Amino acid sequence: MSKGGAHVMSGNRSASIGGLREPRWVKVALISITLLLIGLFIVLPLIVVGEHAFRKGFEVFWAAISDDAALSAVKLTLTVALWTVPVNALFGIAAAWVLTKFQFRGKNILLTLIDLPFAVSPVIAGLIYVLMYGTNGWLGKYLDQADITVIFSTPGIVIATIFVTFPFVVRELMPLMQSQGINEEEAAVTLGASGWRVFWQVTLPNIKWALLYGIILCNARAMGEFGAVSVVSGHIRGETNTLPLHIEILYNEYHFVEAFAVSMLLVVLALITLIIKSIMEGWES
Repeated sequence: MSKGGAHVMSGNRSASIGGLREPRWVKVALISITLLLIGLFIVLPLIVVGEHAFRKGFEVFWAAISDDAALSAVKLTLTVALWTVPVNALFGIAAAWVLTKFQFRGKNILLTLIDLPFAVSPVIAGLIYVLMYGTNGWLGKYLDQADITVIFSTPGIVIATIFVTFPFVVRELMPLMQSQGINEEEAAVTLGASGWRVFWQVTLPNIKWALLYGIILCNARAMGEFGAVSVVSGHIRGETNTLPLHIEILYNEYHFVEAFAVSMLLVVLALITLIIKSIMEGWES
């Protein structure tokens, strides 16, 4: 190709790239709208929560978050997260592996079922478990005979939370595992590696950041879940109230400052989760 032709192609390419540039006012307008919406719907509400939480001073704030009922809610919230996250992490790895590495009948049906918690209201999910494990539910009489309590106790809260957080880890792993393909795993098997060795030394290192990111999202949703937990918990103060339920009770009893104080505690836990996520993204990049 002649130098003149190359110059023309280069010029066309530059013109094409230049055509993608928007006017400065468009950029400023879009950034302004974004910042405005973030300020109105995220930053300003957080400021309001903090202002209400400390309205009567630090002593009242500390008394609210150190109350026995509040500490019990914190303990239960962390306990539920400690059960929910590992279960969903194991399930997410297994499901993502199956859906990305194998072809089989019913694959689309399985994927649809995994996404079901995104489509079903958490309140409906809680009601489903009441109908299954409650005293008059399908499995209730058998559980009573075995002296096992699920509904209105910690196991019921854990089960409901696992349901609503089911898709998070799977949905973080699947795009990455699909893009990576199976070439590295096939090469490792060809060299004589066992299935477990392939997983630990090939697959897991490749998906570790997506896995950790999915775990963080799952943990954040587990700590903040309200709808499903509200149905199966029974709202027993000091026993089956997670932090969101405890906040609701305080607010309904007109203890507004205390409710915002405990809300601030939940906000802090969420911010810690986001900080960990940001640190991980920095490590990954």
